[in-house]
Amino acid sequence: MIEIITKIFGSKHERDIKRLQPLVAEINRYYEEFDALSDEELRAKTQIFKDKISAATAEVREELAELQARLLSDEAVNETNGKSDSAIEEEPEETETLRERVEQLQKEENKIIAEVLDEILPEAYAVVKQTCKRLVGKKWKVCDHEIQWDMVPYDVQLIGGIVLHEGKIAEMATGEGKTLVATMPLYLNALAGKGAHLVTVNDYLARRDCEWMGQVYRFLGLTVDYIQNDMDPARRKQAYAADITYGTNNEFGFDYLRDNMAIRAEDQVQRGHYYAIVDEVDSVLIDEARTPLIISGPVEHSTHKYDEMKPRVEQLVKKQTMLVNSIVAEGERLLAEGNEYEAGIKLLQASRGAPKN
Repeated sequence: MIEIITKIFGSKHERDIKRLQPLVAEINRYYEEFDALSDEELRAKTQIFKDKISAATAEVREELAELQARLLSDEAVNETNGKSDSAIEEEPEETETLRERVEQLQKEENKIIAEVLDEILPEAYAVVKQTCKRLVGKKWKVCDHEIQWDMVPYDVQLIGGIVLHEGKIAEMATGEGKTLVATMPLYLNALAGKGAHLVTVNDYLARRDCEWMGQVYRFLGLTVDYIQNDMDPARRKQAYAADITYGTNNEFGFDYLRDNMAIRAEDQVQRGHYYAIVDEVDSVLIDEARTPLIISGPVEHSTHKYDEMKPRVEQLVKKQTMLVNSIVAEGERLLAEGNEYEAGIKLLQASRGAPKN
């Protein structure tokens, strides 16, 4: 029965390929049209794409900038007035509303960007493919060894690039050119100006792929860099400022942890997390994920926070226990009256609500 259904409707893989074929055809149509463009005209496509994204998000970004400026102004006032940590923690309702609105606008901006990227995907991928064609025969250094470019994406690689942009896993056989596949979604998502990351398994591959594929991005006017284990914070910040950044999962992870421990915003090296492709995803997210990334740092001075919070927590637990006891008493009363269903609900509430430690 299953075999008959599969023959009629096709397998999941076949249906996915069929769904993407019109997009592939559109990419190839643009690719052929771009043969008539000069290098400068092809490169200008990047700015055209960026302008389209900027125009679509202009209204949201304007409101977002205004609200963020108000929040920064409020924080500056708090510091000037010398408010204590506990006073600042008790934020006025207006400030909390502003923060919620900022978060909402950021999500709205990302949604608009995603819609525009989906719209320009065929043309953007065609730009990358046309660039690859124009680089054929060119030579440059990769990890101190000269290579000659000889790659132009095939249809199967275009499909892989579309799948990666959709946030899905693309499984590709050895030799199908997954390194080249990543250039298309990285270029597309880097147009948003929020940074795009390629997460690979070791420092060598991060440097190699950056220097190897970097010429494609640079030809189109984007910046590209890579992270290495021995880089200082200033150099890391420079790498993260690039449109596209290559690095290992450990470096991205530890930089994120260090940024969360930074005292000042200017000491942070990353600039947000918008889009990333994970190479060897099974290794990075399953095998290596068994070893957690842990980082620690010295406490400059004792804040006595434990002594301050301990009585508050004890009081909270006491109130919680009293509430649970009253729920249990209510459940026992209902049980005595023969109302087993309502009594069961009360006892379940008590079980879930009781302090765990």
